[in-house]
Amino acid sequence: MDLKDELNDHKTFWKIMQPYRQAIKVMKMKLESIDDELKCENGYSPIHNIQSRIKSPESIIDKLQRKQYPLERQSLEKLNDIAGLRVICHYINDIQYISQLLIMHDDIILVKKMNYIDYPKDTGYRSLHLVLEVPVYLKSGKMKLPVEIQMRTIAMDFWASLEHEILYKNKDQVSQDICEELQQCASRMALTDLQMQKIYQKVHKKDG
Repeated sequence: MDLKDELNDHKTFWKIMQPYRQAIKVMKMKLESIDDELKCENGYSPIHNIQSRIKSPESIIDKLQRKQYPLERQSLEKLNDIAGLRVICHYINDIQYISQLLIMHDDIILVKKMNYIDYPKDTGYRSLHLVLEVPVYLKSGKMKLPVEIQMRTIAMDFWASLEHEILYKNKDQVSQDICEELQQCASRMALTDLQMQKIYQKVHKKDG
């Protein structure tokens, strides 16, 4: 049975992905711990929502083929985004602060950082992407696996979700005018994010 058949077999896929599910649990626990500590100290919870996912068999196979990796189990080690988390925060400053606290953990290794907040994609997409290597303890021993974390504000996530919905399966048919409108929406929402951050800081300073 080659890798394609293994991934398309539900039972085998579930078994192969078990360490990645553990990696997600480890990372999610760390994020929830940070959120809980900040809530206890400041009475404020910076994380609005945490979502997790394991890349689908189709997406894994497609990415391996696009990168021209052989369809074998060893090639999975070359992918950094099999395990993924999306962390939705209230404000931009929350993203930077939580990411810094997360990277400070001794057992976490920063593999890659992509700052699409300060340097948005041409489409208007904004988010902070981190690839972090986390320890996973199995019966066979300790191993380290990468987890991709996408950190966004509620506004960034709103735009990204609707942009994906609009363009999904229709990307080649969307006109340049539509792409420009989406970019404009992203820019306006970025300004709103900054304004909401300033409003929060004014109110918080007043309360303090």
